[in-house]
Amino acid sequence: MAAAKPFVFVCGPDDFLVNRLGKERFDDLTKDVTDEFSREVLSGFANNVSDVEAAVNRFRESVQTVSMFGGKRVVWLKDVNFLADSVTGRAESTLKLVEDLQAILAAINPDETSVIVTAAPVDRRRAFPKWCEKTAEFHLVGGDSEGSADALGGIVLGEARTLGVSFGEGALELLLAKVGANTRLLIEEVHKLATYVGDAGKIEETTVAELTPNVAEGDFFEAAEAFFSGDLKWTLAALHRHFFAGGDARPIIAALQNRNRILLQVRALMDSGEVKVGPRGLDKGGFDRSSAIYAPHFIGASEKSSFNVFSQNPWYLGKLAGNARMPTLKRLIDNQQEFIAAFEEIIRRPNEQEEVLREMSVRCLGRGRD
Repeated sequence: MAAAKPFVFVCGPDDFLVNRLGKERFDDLTKDVTDEFSREVLSGFANNVSDVEAAVNRFRESVQTVSMFGGKRVVWLKDVNFLADSVTGRAESTLKLVEDLQAILAAINPDETSVIVTAAPVDRRRAFPKWCEKTAEFHLVGGDSEGSADALGGIVLGEARTLGVSFGEGALELLLAKVGANTRLLIEEVHKLATYVGDAGKIEETTVAELTPNVAEGDFFEAAEAFFSGDLKWTLAALHRHFFAGGDARPIIAALQNRNRILLQVRALMDSGEVKVGPRGLDKGGFDRSSAIYAPHFIGASEKSSFNVFSQNPWYLGKLAGNARMPTLKRLIDNQQEFIAAFEEIIRRPNEQEEVLREMSVRCLGRGRD
């Protein structure tokens, strides 16, 4: 039988997932501990080297404290952030303190004290995480890539399996597009959707569209959906609902500009023959080939951004292009000019924002798609 590991080390790029697993391990280790003074949770969050020193000293004192009643102590050092590739994490003094932390962990007697350390994010190239991987009960949660579509998709699918539900075609992609790279919200949405479909149910794309709020970058404002569908009546009604609820014009214009900016790039790729948009969405093969050629030129827009079409999810792009029935490049350029003019007009007429956007919509949608 393998010997018990001296401590538990949980790390990953997402603090929510890391702390969730850390709490599970803490609850498991403390379930038979009746003395509340034998359970201790310490913060390892540090804004500077002084905070790192204070956290390590508190941890040393805690693990060296003997239980009053002779029982086993459980100590959780949570929210450790000084193991990251950051200014504080790279400081020479921090690196020395991490060596001290390693010495403390190496001296722990697991028969007397159970220790959990949760850290996010962590630079796994360094010696300490590698030592923990060999020495501790090591858990890497959520992979190495924070916020990537693949990593988030894996987290969502894993949560769905735990809840006994599955995703239908397009449902997962729509959920990621609507919620964005917010792990906590994604998991909460999966739980909500799972409750709605019931045990062994399937979460369909229509269910996500109906029940999941639009929180990712403002791209799903109803007015933007209506505008790019080309439906003037729907657009004017959506604008009225937005302003009746006390909304402001600026987020609407931002949503329109972001969507239009993406469509401009897709339209340019289509017109050049680089990609095609069919009934099943964007031609992924053509998109990947274009990305290999052009993506390196998008300097300064490598993160998800409407300025860089290659930072977007191909499925999402196909949805946008399909829903928009793709206006011409000239129409999209004219749209962008109209959005700028509307913003300038709102500065002049701040009390007539709805009217300004109504006039803009009529000009853009009332003359067809040339």
